[in-house]
Amino acid sequence: MRVTFNSKFNQSLDGILNTQKRLLRAQDQMIKKTKILTPADDPSGSAKVLGVGQNLSQLSQFEQNGIAVKNNLGVEETVLASVRTAMDRARVLAIASGNGSYAESEREAVASELEGIQQQLFDLMNSRNVEGGYLFSGFQDGLQAFSLDASTGKYVFNGDDGQKALQVSPGVTLPVNDSGKKVFDSVQVRPQPTAPVIAVPGPTSAAVNVINPDVFNSFYINNYDKVTPANNTISVELTAPSNYQILRGGAALVPPVTGAYTSGQPIDFNGLEIVVNGPAGAGRVDFDLPAPEKTNILNTLTELMTALRTPGPVNDAFQASVAKAVGEIDDASTSVASARSAIGGRINVLDSINGSNADLEILATQYQADIAEVDFSKVIADLTKEETALQAVQSTFSTVTNTSLFDYIR
Repeated sequence: MRVTFNSKFNQSLDGILNTQKRLLRAQDQMIKKTKILTPADDPSGSAKVLGVGQNLSQLSQFEQNGIAVKNNLGVEETVLASVRTAMDRARVLAIASGNGSYAESEREAVASELEGIQQQLFDLMNSRNVEGGYLFSGFQDGLQAFSLDASTGKYVFNGDDGQKALQVSPGVTLPVNDSGKKVFDSVQVRPQPTAPVIAVPGPTSAAVNVINPDVFNSFYINNYDKVTPANNTISVELTAPSNYQILRGGAALVPPVTGAYTSGQPIDFNGLEIVVNGPAGAGRVDFDLPAPEKTNILNTLTELMTALRTPGPVNDAFQASVAKAVGEIDDASTSVASARSAIGGRINVLDSINGSNADLEILATQYQADIAEVDFSKVIADLTKEETALQAVQSTFSTVTNTSLFDYIR
């Protein structure tokens, strides 16, 4: 069979192109560090690599979310620790001011320090997170969490009770913040009974004071009736010849609460001191349990400062104000402690998950390498072989293309 110049040319050119193709493939494997350059190279392996890649991408996102969660929780924990320190100092000052020995100038000094603590707490409660949003505003982190309502003189919460969260593993989503509504604005106002009224003529005057806030608060929690408001009216009924009995909603208590009545002598009832003046035998004094109300530490301090700055000697009303403030500060501190405990729990969970995610990432990376990672020693050998082959076919091609008829007739 005759071999033509064209056939020799085409064979040589094909040899160059095929060798270049193998050389480029080896170079691509070296550069991309994978032996699977296209799905056609290994359909099964390519599908596995794709799945592992998606898993690694998800683990990377979980890692970034975990960093964001930990940073935000770290900021919140630091803020709450400072809040607790300020509250503890306010409590010490409140208790000291209630001992009855402070002069007006000393009470003013305490009020001034409390004013500074209040401003410090206000700033802390309006702290920002690592992204610049308000830490305690819930979902509405563009709104300042707390502000002073000039019309009422009270500090109000402006956000919502939302709690943002990020996913840190396939089955775990962790909150990155706590709403100020829950942490700060849910302090139960220590109840104070309403001023007594003479409902049935007989008594000439009456007074009701809280002398044991904890006992009265417990009674209030267990007995306030949201469904039947009439049951929130407590009465001292004077009966013949010189007795009294306590009523609730117009009915005697079970078991009955009764005793001997003496005008001006205090009647102790569930943390209350009730003083009725007037003749024995008939009449009734009523007072009500107030509706439940929530507040925050800022308003508690405002009320305490007002009491401290009220001129005059220390009296029962002042002592009641101090006791109320101490109780509310304690409740606020408990709420902050609960939030800090929850943060610690979240961080512990996150640390455990981060450890698991890191282990999974190592395993997934190793599996991906087993499937697709290039064998560098083999690729280097292939590169050397193909470069040598390319030089050879190029030399042959050059010889063929430079051959002419005159070479055969010499």
